[in-house]
Amino acid sequence: MQIGIDSFAAAHTDASRAVDPGDRLRDLIEEIELADQVGLDSFGIGEHHREDFLDSAPAVILGAAAARTKRIRLTSAVTVLSSADPVRVFQEFATVDLISGGRAEIVAGRGSFVDSFPLFGLRLDDYDSLFAENLDLLLKIRDNEHIYWSGKHRAPLTGQGVYPRPLQNPLPVWLGVGGTPKSFVRAGMLGLPLMVAIIGGETRRFRPLIDLYREAGRQAGHAPEQLKIGVHSLGYVAATTEEAAADFFPGYARVMTDVGKERGWSAMTRPNFDAQRGPYGALVIGNAEEVTEKIIRHSEALGGISRWTFQMNAGSLPHAKLMRAIETLGTRVAPAVRNEPAGVA
Repeated sequence: MQIGIDSFAAAHTDASRAVDPGDRLRDLIEEIELADQVGLDSFGIGEHHREDFLDSAPAVILGAAAARTKRIRLTSAVTVLSSADPVRVFQEFATVDLISGGRAEIVAGRGSFVDSFPLFGLRLDDYDSLFAENLDLLLKIRDNEHIYWSGKHRAPLTGQGVYPRPLQNPLPVWLGVGGTPKSFVRAGMLGLPLMVAIIGGETRRFRPLIDLYREAGRQAGHAPEQLKIGVHSLGYVAATTEEAAADFFPGYARVMTDVGKERGWSAMTRPNFDAQRGPYGALVIGNAEEVTEKIIRHSEALGGISRWTFQMNAGSLPHAKLMRAIETLGTRVAPAVRNEPAGVA
């Protein structure tokens, strides 16, 4: 199993203090460099268009990281494809691929916020059709240098070439999903690897949806090894379980409570947080041994996972603590997980 990190470039600390944007982005590049040095497999940058985050242009961040790393895979987490131009997305990530020597990946999804729709003059009523159409075009661009295509939401392409072409052929495209069965089926039918965002509840409850993905892929004729599954999880590792929980909770509670005000959730409490840290809960927070055991347990429950990524920015953690966590993930957690039998992890 591969172990990676995803970041949303949080613009605040765990004490809700705003940070200097330039300093935060420089810290983020340093975090990606360290992840590369300690042997982690991937680093993903999200995409948001709101004050809380600094990741509105993820390909730019990944391009900067590409020039300063050697081995780590550089991904989006996720590219909000519903509100993006697939031609531009492909061009940006093909460029990252060339700079990195063939290490770029796209995780295409709808995103968990809709701020980009009014920002780019799009209608929320077109939420589903935009994503389906843009995904279709992105995959056609990936597979063809010259494109003949027409759709509802943008001008047709009548044989134009899309450049540059990436070093990897094909450029890896994952489908990022939440909990909608239709999305799991779509990924299976297309034979795309699946990145599942699991941020609450019990992780094992996603097994029926993952089984649905695998069955849709089998019926579409895709080989089992093509149907890779990743999990994007809120998590953090520290020297002790108590330290990890104390570090993560304040920022996490603030973020989840703020989002809850927008979406009708109740405020995040410490008892709820602690319940989510239990053996089957979605939060993967603790010391290195506990985090390793939980990843393996979740992988078994889901039928085998190819990649596990930690989203630690939900806690708005300071740079120094993120650096210590990255080092621990690379030197202790990842090697332990990789030593598990292939059929388990």
